Amino acid sequence: MIYLDYQATTPLAPEAREAMLRWLDVGGLDVGRLDGPDAVGFANPHSAHRPGRAAAAAVEVARDQVAALFPPGGRVIFTSGATEAINLAIMGRPRRDGSRDGARDGGRDGGRDGGRDGRLLVSPIEHAAVLDTARASGAPVDFLGVDGEGLVDPASAIAPGTDLVCLMQVNNEIGTIQPVAEMATRAHAAGALLLCDGSQGAGKLEARAHELFGGADMIAISAHKLYGPKGIGALWLRDGVALTPLIHGGGQEGGLRSGTLSPALCAGFGAAAALCISQRENDAAHVENLWTIARAMLPHWRLNGSASQRWHGNLNLTLPGLDVARLMSDCRDIAFSAGSACASGSGRPSHVLRALGLATPAIKSSIRLGFGRYTDAGEFAGALKRLDAAAADQMI
Repeated sequence: MIYLDYQATTPLAPEAREAMLRWLDVGGLDVGRLDGPDAVGFANPHSAHRPGRAAAAAVEVARDQVAALFPPGGRVIFTSGATEAINLAIMGRPRRDGSRDGARDGGRDGGRDGGRDGRLLVSPIEHAAVLDTARASGAPVDFLGVDGEGLVDPASAIAPGTDLVCLMQVNNEIGTIQPVAEMATRAHAAGALLLCDGSQGAGKLEARAHELFGGADMIAISAHKLYGPKGIGALWLRDGVALTPLIHGGGQEGGLRSGTLSPALCAGFGAAAALCISQRENDAAHVENLWTIARAMLPHWRLNGSASQRWHGNLNLTLPGLDVARLMSDCRDIAFSAGSACASGSGRPSHVLRALGLATPAIKSSIRLGFGRYTDAGEFAGALKRLDAAAADQMI
C-alpha cells in the first residue's frame, strides 16, 4: 500500500512511538511493586505519589516541546485534538463585554443582535470543526471573501460587534496558506480576537513560529497531523486570553479542560513536535522534491488552489471527466482522497472547491494527494504513473 493521504493523518513517527512506550506499562515489574525507575508508566499524572509525579513531569516536558511550535507569550492546553480545541476557543471565548458564558446562558440574547454573544467572522473554506461549531454557537456568523486561488481576502469587512475571527493557516483540502498575520492585525484593530486552525501547517512550514501564526490569539492543532498519535491535540492561548471551560470535573489543564491526561499520548505528541522542529528543513526539502516530481508527471491535471501560496505537501487536482470512484477501485493499493468530499463518507460536494468557483462536475472529478516525511520518492513516482494511466483508460 502506498499512502498518499497525509492531510487526513500522518504516519506515527518511530521516535514518537518510542517515547510513548514507557508510559503504557509497568516496565516488566510486578504490578504490586513500584520500586523501579521504569515502573511508573501507568500512573495518573494528577496523583501526588512518586509515580504520579513522574508521569506529571513527562506531561510537562511534552508541554514544553509542543509549546516550541508556537510563538512566545502563551500557554498550551492539552485537548483530545484540534476539534475539541476549536470548540473550546469558539464556545468559551471572552465576549466583548468581558463575559465568558454568553453561548451557554440559556439564549437570553439568542446571538442575534451582536450583543453579549458577539459576532463571528469565519473563512468559508474552514474545516467543518470551525464551521459547524460557529453555527452551533448561536452567534451571528459572517464570512470572509475568498478568491479562485483559494485565498481569503484580508480586506473583508469586519462587522461591528465581532468578537472572534476564525482563519486557518493551511487549508486541509487545497493546501493554500492564508494571510493570518494581516487578518490578525485587522481583527485586533476591530477589537476582536483571532483563532487559527494550525492543524495542517504546524511543525511543517519553514519559518519561525511568530511569523507563521502572526498575531493569532488562539491556535488549535492535532498531534496526528504532525507524525504524533491520534487522540491528543492542543489549544495555544496567548497570555491574557481567558476562556470558559466546556468540560468540568477535576479542574485539570488550568481549569480549562477537566479529565485525566494520558502521559503516553502527551509524550508522543511532544516527541513528534520536537522532531518536526529538528527535521523541518529536511522535511521541507523532501516535500519540495516530491511536489516537483508530481507537477512534472501530471502537467495535464488542473491544480486547485494557488500554486505559490500553499503547502507543497498537498496536491489537489482536477481531470475533467474523471470518475474518482472508479479510479479508487482501479488503484486500490494507493491510498488517496476524493477531492469531492469535505468529510470522509459524507457524499457532499466539497465546500472548499465550491468556494473556488468549481462547478459540480469539476468537483466530482477532483482528487487530493497528500505526502510527506515517509513518502518514498520512487514509490511516489510509480503511484503517480499508475493513477495517470488508470485515469487515461477512462478517457478512451
